[in-house]
Amino acid sequence: MIDLHCHILPAIDDGPAHLAESLEMARMAVADGVDTIVATPHVKELPYPAERIPGQVETFRQALQAAQIPLNILPGADVSALLEPTQLAPFTLNTTPYLLFEFPHSHVPQNAGQLVFNAIMAGLKPIITHPERNPSFMRQPQLLFDLVEAGALVQLTADSLTGGFGADARECALHILRRKQAHFLASDAHSSQRRRPGLSQAVAEAAQVIGKKAALKLVLDHPAAVLAGRELAD
Repeated sequence: MIDLHCHILPAIDDGPAHLAESLEMARMAVADGVDTIVATPHVKELPYPAERIPGQVETFRQALQAAQIPLNILPGADVSALLEPTQLAPFTLNTTPYLLFEFPHSHVPQNAGQLVFNAIMAGLKPIITHPERNPSFMRQPQLLFDLVEAGALVQLTADSLTGGFGADARECALHILRRKQAHFLASDAHSSQRRRPGLSQAVAEAAQVIGKKAALKLVLDHPAAVLAGRELAD
């Protein structure tokens, strides 16, 4: 499986503080069936040294090899949707047009549609991260569906489907799945103790709603297309 959203790099954001924990997260992911992780530290404001993430990814790749952990690690970022899209090209997923697009945790801004439009006009393909955890989308899921209609994609958090973020987030995630508005499942993992890596349990939950074949697309076919810079296949 491929995890497009994971805060696995050490000492770069609110993910693991030390390399040892990052390596433990990698072991947990591999044990769960994940073979590729996109390292996606937060980018909340600019200027941000664009070379920092690829440099740390390469350092971590070498640590994985030294520890004999069979995990492919690729660069990306978890980018604030409020930033100017023309400045965000260095922070896409594996240097493709796809970009993790994070709205404020407290709400969805009134100009969300314009923000998505601006990103698309800049040649980016925005992937809205964890909408099921956002109070605005919980109250009005149609806000999210309108953004999908405008060209955005959607990534659900694995722990939301398994109940880790509470009943409301789980029900919102299930509703998004039922409406066929989810394109990816990712861990958004931050540590080996809390918000841990792993996708298999969430895939099993999704399969109960949309079927096994469609659920596997959320962690196999669709993220593979993203990392290759291709359009998603139905």
